[in-house]
Amino acid sequence: QVQLVESGGGLVQAGGSLRLSCAASGRTFSMYAMGWFRQAPGKEREFVASIIIGSGGSTYATESAKGRFTISRDMAKKTVYLQMNSLKPEDTAVYYCAAKSSPTGSWAYWGQGTQVTVSS
Repeated sequence: QVQLVESGGGLVQAGGSLRLSCAASGRTFSMYAMGWFRQAPGKEREFVASIIIGSGGSTYATESAKGRFTISRDMAKKTVYLQMNSLKPEDTAVYYCAAKSSPTGSWAYWGQGTQVTVSS
């Protein structure tokens, strides 16, 4: 099992920045990738960005995230970050960290989520 704990959410004004953290514990050696998803009120959960845990650390992000959000990892700390800049009110959501064990596997492990609220 892998346990994921998010932190760093909060209330910020439009145009501001936040950095989310996701600390992993447990069978972290089994992880292939970690990612961030978000769910706004009344909407489905959506993918934001992901990063390969192994060598290279390739990243993937949605078009809406590119240029504003940056995902990174600290392998020594077993932590993944999501730096969010130029935040917009439409970025308001609960942000979830997730992990999976293979390229084609499902996102099997999830954190409890952290609230991000962007005021206009």
